[in-house]
Amino acid sequence: MNRLAGTALLLFSAILNAQSVPHSKGVVHTGQVDLGYETFGKPGAALPVIAVNGGPGLSHAYMVQNDLWERVARQRQVVFYDQRGTGASKRLQAGALQTMDAQVTDLEAVRQALALDKVGLVGDSYGGLLSMAYAAAHPEHMAKLVLSDSPGPSWKSIVHLLPQVFPDLQERNAQEEQKLGSGTDAAARAALHNHFRMIFYSLAKRDAYMSNMGDLGFEPAVGEAVGKATADLDLTDKIAKFRFPVLIINGRYDMNVAPLTAWQLAHTIPGAKIVFFEESGHLPSFEEPEKYIKVLEDFLNER
Repeated sequence: MNRLAGTALLLFSAILNAQSVPHSKGVVHTGQVDLGYETFGKPGAALPVIAVNGGPGLSHAYMVQNDLWERVARQRQVVFYDQRGTGASKRLQAGALQTMDAQVTDLEAVRQALALDKVGLVGDSYGGLLSMAYAAAHPEHMAKLVLSDSPGPSWKSIVHLLPQVFPDLQERNAQEEQKLGSGTDAAARAALHNHFRMIFYSLAKRDAYMSNMGDLGFEPAVGEAVGKATADLDLTDKIAKFRFPVLIINGRYDMNVAPLTAWQLAHTIPGAKIVFFEESGHLPSFEEPEKYIKVLEDFLNER
């Protein structure tokens, strides 16, 4: 039995090693901010992906709560970075702006540092808005664009249903804010935790995610600054000029960015494809990872 157990352990170890992908971390130094990034996989013939996280004010930690991106990285290089003022990118020059132009400049700095000519951008949630802004500014580096549960071309274009669907949790949030102090970091962090309770389709997957998510690197002041700086941003005219392939993904039961947002976005970007995930809320990459990988890989490999 011991010999059999030892053989099984060696076999399991070999499988794990075969499935592991190269992983590295680094910093891109710019005049305003040191941008922390990490990569999975290695450069090759397959189109590299830069995954742009949402928030605003979050690090990319919420996107790596399962092994989805490591699995994607078996075929191609995947890059994450933390937006200025968050996560591994907190070394920020005093007075540095949180405008969309500044964030586009940061994303371009990461691309340049990694010597990636053409990329596939995967913008998740708010990261979709940032990705659209980057694609409009640097179409020469765009191979493909994926907008995953993304806002439309402006904050005002979002169809947001949480207050109508979760009045009980909204009331709890208001009570916690009153208790912790309106405008305080403590109240903002409690609101974020409450927000995650409302963005899943599956209660079991919600509970699994939240029990293991740990610190997501939330910086309320950064989120507020980005929100103010981009409040009047409208990319409608610019995205109507996109001439590269675009895929739009949305959870059918996403009450944070309701499917109508994705539908309208798909009808604004010429030739955009749209796929709804029928058993997902705001995070289909976590709730339906097998389908997410297939849809993503089919799109990235399409010629």
